Amino acid sequence: MPYKPGAKLRSVADTTEVVVIRAPAQDVDLCCGGHPMTADGAGSDLRPLDPDFATGSQLGKRYVNEAGSVELLCTKGGAGALSVGSDVLTTKSAKPLPASD
Repeated sequence: MPYKPGAKLRSVADTTEVVVIRAPAQDVDLCCGGHPMTADGAGSDLRPLDPDFATGSQLGKRYVNEAGSVELLCTKGGAGALSVGSDVLTTKSAKPLPASD
């Protein structure tokens, strides 16, 4: 499913919620806890977390893939790891400030 910047997504495996900051034009499979994320949360029954995707997500952190084509902002943390298919996203590191000597 193609995503647009500003889209809000919810996990069906835990309490994680994200906002899409950057997404490629082609279809990607954004997942949390090993299950695809949805715009509406897809009901009240939570699916079990996949143990391979249970490292958690933190509120306020930005998550990116290795290629840099996907960037998500976590607006509500949870126990599931964010991923694009089977590739787990990593926390985006802050850019160092220039020296002011």
